[in-house]
Amino acid sequence: MNIEKEIKDILVSEEELKHICKELGKQISRDYEGKNLLLVSVLKGAVVFMADILREITVPCQIDFLSVSSYSGTKSTGVVKFKKDLDINPDGCDILIVEDILDSGVTLSYLKGVLEDRNAKSIKICTLLDKPANRKADIKADYVGKVIPDEFVVGYGLDYAENYRNLPFIGILSPSVYENN
Repeated sequence: MNIEKEIKDILVSEEELKHICKELGKQISRDYEGKNLLLVSVLKGAVVFMADILREITVPCQIDFLSVSSYSGTKSTGVVKFKKDLDINPDGCDILIVEDILDSGVTLSYLKGVLEDRNAKSIKICTLLDKPANRKADIKADYVGKVIPDEFVVGYGLDYAENYRNLPFIGILSPSVYENN
């Protein structure tokens, strides 16, 4: 099976993704000069973006990972569940949450609150994709790669049923793949 045949359209090309990471890396490097930067990636979707943006950041930084979920299939349940917590104590750190997509905002709003309670010095959000059409929580990203329409997207770490993460671009998944599931 060729998974690319299940993609209706390419929304963000491989070349555009490289450009987005380079530009965000420059901006983050400027903004975090002399700070105690801790990049926190939300697994699993953001791992590809985290790796690429990390290589573009030129200031000292640490990385850590969380795993949380609020999705079942293609829809957010509205309930955030922790699957893996941070290994590094965020107390006093300038945290940059690195996320693949800001959709409903429920997960990021919850995470930001948890990290604030743990005495992070500052907390900002960097998202590759911003999909404002579905926003349920009052939250905005400080760094945005691209604003996208209300489409179900996969690739570059984003998945449907744990598939499609390995695509080198962001594509719109054909509805026929998930409509009856």
